Amino acid sequence: MTNIRVVIADDHPVARAGIRKFLEKEPDIQVVAEASSGEEAIELVGELSPDVLLLDMELPGMRGTEVARKLQEIKSPVRVLALSTYDNRQYILGLLASGAAGYLIKEEVPETIIQAVRGVARGEQGWVSRRVAAKMTVWMQMDSTKDTELTEREVEVLRLVVAGKTNQEIGFALGISPRTVEKHVDSLYTKMGVNSRVEAAVSAVRDKLI
Repeated sequence: MTNIRVVIADDHPVARAGIRKFLEKEPDIQVVAEASSGEEAIELVGELSPDVLLLDMELPGMRGTEVARKLQEIKSPVRVLALSTYDNRQYILGLLASGAAGYLIKEEVPETIIQAVRGVARGEQGWVSRRVAAKMTVWMQMDSTKDTELTEREVEVLRLVVAGKTNQEIGFALGISPRTVEKHVDSLYTKMGVNSRVEAAVSAVRDKLI
C-alpha cells in the first residue's frame, strides 16, 4: 500500500498534534513533518515533496493564501488542502483561486478530513465543507444580482486605502470604528472583484474610481 505523505502547517502545537493523531491511525497516511509558519511550510514541501499540505489560513509571517500562491508560482506538485477556523469569502475564494484542492473547516469530523486527504491525493478538486459550499452558493447568487456601484462611504474608504492607510487610520480619519472600516473594505473587495488592498488600489487607479 502506498502511503499518502502529509505535511501539517498550523501555528498551534495542540492543533497539529490532534490532527496528526487521527491521521496516523490510518494505514495509508503518513505525516512526514509539521510546520508552524508559512515559510517553514514552503521549505518542508520543497525538501520532502509530500503529496498533501494541510494548511491553516492564519500563520505567522505569511497567510495561507500567500503560501498557496507561492507554491503555485514555483509549480509545486503538492496538493493543498486548507483546514481552517475561518470561513470568510476572501480566504476561501483567494485560496481556491491559488490552485488549492479544497477548503475544510476545522470543526469537521476526522473522517471527513481523512477522506478529503485521500481525495486530493488522488487528484480530486473541490473538497469543501458543507458550510463553505453553502456560503459559496450564496456568494454566487449575490454576485449575479448585486449592485456594483460604490457608495459614497466606500469611495472615501477606497481613497484612503489607495493612500496606504491602515483600517485604524481610516477609522480615525472618518470617525468610524476599525470594525466598520473592515466591513467597508470587504464590500469593496466583493464589488471590485479583488482579494487584497494592493489589487483594490491598482483597480481604483486603473478604473478611475477615485
